[in-house]
Amino acid sequence: MLLSVTMLHNNLHDPKERFFKRLRGATCVLSLAAVSAVLAGGQTPADGASLDQQVLAKPATITLDEAIRRAQANEPAFAAALADSKVAKADGWIARAGLLPGVVYHNQAIYTQGNGPKGQASQIFIANNSVHEYASQASVNETLGLGQLAGVRRADAEAARAQAELEVARRGLVSAVTGLYYGSLAADNKLAVAERAHAEASSLVTLTEKREQAREAAHADVVKAQLGEQQRRRDLSDARVAANKAHLELGVLLFPDPRTPFELVAANGAVELPARGDVEQAAAKYNPELKSALAAVNVSNAEVLAARAAYLPDLGLNVTYGIDAPQFAVNSPDHLRNLGYSASVTVDIPVWDWLSTQHKVKQSVIRRDAARVALTAAQRRLIARLDEAYSEAAAAREQLESLDASVTTAAESLRLTRLRYAEGEATVLEVVDAQGAFVGAENEREDRRVRFQTARAELETLTGTM
Repeated sequence: MLLSVTMLHNNLHDPKERFFKRLRGATCVLSLAAVSAVLAGGQTPADGASLDQQVLAKPATITLDEAIRRAQANEPAFAAALADSKVAKADGWIARAGLLPGVVYHNQAIYTQGNGPKGQASQIFIANNSVHEYASQASVNETLGLGQLAGVRRADAEAARAQAELEVARRGLVSAVTGLYYGSLAADNKLAVAERAHAEASSLVTLTEKREQAREAAHADVVKAQLGEQQRRRDLSDARVAANKAHLELGVLLFPDPRTPFELVAANGAVELPARGDVEQAAAKYNPELKSALAAVNVSNAEVLAARAAYLPDLGLNVTYGIDAPQFAVNSPDHLRNLGYSASVTVDIPVWDWLSTQHKVKQSVIRRDAARVALTAAQRRLIARLDEAYSEAAAAREQLESLDASVTTAAESLRLTRLRYAEGEATVLEVVDAQGAFVGAENEREDRRVRFQTARAELETLTGTM
């Protein structure tokens, strides 16, 4: 059995180029996983027949929301960002647990060689307390210091950054799926346009042949019409390939088998752009990239605090309760109580560490300054991208309205020109030009619709309104 794996690349323009780079890698991984599943299953001819039946089954109806939901379940980059966010939350819990006392139940039995007439007088190692020594103690330990508080602050900032990065990944995925979704819709519509154009060209060939037989047109008209029909046939073949390619690219994110047939549901009604002031306010308040950069600054501030905490002493507390006696018993042979407790307070004051703490503080300050530069750069980048995306969406929306009128005009022009040709008042060249203008206007409208939806998705990604 021969298997072929095709790496599909998205040719649509999308401002989130870095996400599409990750998406292309994910496409390859998912395609290889699907092929591996077929190989691991030991596919028999019967299995192959059932797989073909699945491929030829009734197409599933996919809306944009459903496509986004399926992509979030299947896209590995988003899954990795989700895992990082959950891990960061767990780190925050661990850091807070470090502020609370820890309890250890310690058990130990020690035998030391005796030094005496019967081997029981005294122990040979003076560091040990007895020839036989048993310890069974519960120990409560607590360390208080600025470093632990800085660790909690850093963990909270890391969790906030991971959550912001998850939102960046989610919105990037939504933007990518939106581009693929409307690109596939446009490819389907272009295929319908190509089919209609081929039928129109075939009809023109029939009309020119009838007029030639009636001696109302020259054979050159038939030749010109046939050339146009041949070109439309090639365009139809290319449109089929493009539509199939677009469906496969989107299918990789939606289904275990990218060949699963599906139908896309186009959005009803025109989409209006919000006011420019509302867009800017939403971007300043909800942009996840700004939140991520701000969280990075908070992380660096916590690292500076943790580094400076090494200049200060730590307070250690310990309470121990249990036995530490020559017998593993509550009472000794002479009826003395073995159970007891001890408590200790420790203060370690740093004195000299060959300036290592000073250099650690300098390192953390350098990283904090770099994080602040990244934050201001993210703010400037947001302003530029917001202006670019809004201008792009507004221009595409205006052009889309103009192209709707152009398609209507081109359709009417083709109808009138064909009627004039049938009456002998126009040439076949005029009819062919009218056909080309109509097809060009329809294809241009589909391209502009993809451009508008992509720009709108980018704008909603920046403002957090997706």
